[in-house]
Amino acid sequence: MKVSTQNMVSITEANQNFSRIARMVDEQGPVVVLKNNKPKYLIIEFSYFENEYAPDEDVLNISKALIKKNRAAYEVLAK
Repeated sequence: MKVSTQNMVSITEANQNFSRIARMVDEQGPVVVLKNNKPKYLIIEFSYFENEYAPDEDVLNISKALIKKNRAAYEVLAK
């Protein structure tokens, strides 16, 4: 998942302007909420979550899917 640095907000801003943050997610994609200048939370559309993480899959199937999706990175790390 790619997150733009423009889509990072402080926890205070998210708390005070949640409707604006929700619009950002709708228009620009995932938003990272920072706490003490460190990424703490991720706000995404629920449909993205549903598509990426099917609730009926077990951990093994999810692991296999992630390994398949990121095989090139794992091969580089294995060297």
